[in-house]
Amino acid sequence: MAKTGRPTKYRPEYVEQAYKFCLLGATDEKLATMFDVCVDTIAEWKRVHPEFQDALRRGKAIADAEVANSLFHRATGYTHPDVHVSNYQGEITLTPITKHYPPDPTSMIFWLKNRQRKDWRDKTETEQSGKVSAIILGDSE
Repeated sequence: MAKTGRPTKYRPEYVEQAYKFCLLGATDEKLATMFDVCVDTIAEWKRVHPEFQDALRRGKAIADAEVANSLFHRATGYTHPDVHVSNYQGEITLTPITKHYPPDPTSMIFWLKNRQRKDWRDKTETEQSGKVSAIILGDSE
């Protein structure tokens, strides 16, 4: 039985390219633009080529983990070694220092609103119980 339709644009080298692009934060939409296909084609490639789907999963998971790690450090504060470079009368001096970044309240809020939605969301829902009754008055009253 002969295949019908347009030949696929898929190439085996797309696996590595897609993986690296996902490490940079690419979505399926951006991948479609990069490979000059529609988003449905990316979905089809994931279905037909398990190695392509695996590359996307791995790349996106690593990128998400790195961002989550950075957000965690911003929310909790962190220190790291650094070097201060100074120049006095043409002599360059390198001084080891430790930089400290305090916790960032905006990062904390973002983290908690996403990780503990029920406890940290802005919208609160209140449930009321009881009866509501209405008295309808006529025009003469």
